[in-house]
Amino acid sequence: MFPLVNSFLEWTKWSPWENVDPELNRSYSGSDAGVGAKYDWSGNRKAGSGNMEIVESEFPRSIKVRLEFTKPFKAVNPTTFTCAPGDGGTQVRWRMTGENKGLAKVFALFMNMDKMVGGDCERGLAALSAAATANKA
Repeated sequence: MFPLVNSFLEWTKWSPWENVDPELNRSYSGSDAGVGAKYDWSGNRKAGSGNMEIVESEFPRSIKVRLEFTKPFKAVNPTTFTCAPGDGGTQVRWRMTGENKGLAKVFALFMNMDKMVGGDCERGLAALSAAATANKA
């Protein structure tokens, strides 16, 4: 499970946003995995654009990502994946935080961000579980 999150090259196997735009432009730089791994994307209006960097990686417990959106709204959302032993496998917790500024702040007044991205995260975690199972086979 951990390697699938610790490398942006693996995110195409499970991220719920990878298929939002079939023509999504991706670029990778820095390390292949762990601290210093970087990922930039640019796509249609729904995919938007931004970048991510793994800023902390503590195998097998946690991965911290600096997530920056540049379009449609500018925002920085620190994101943490925490892994712990669970019933029959690994339990993964995906947490995204951040401060809304400018238009994003106005948008957040009318939209519940948990409801807006929570379903995507649940689908992503289910896909992560499936990808981890497939990697074991």
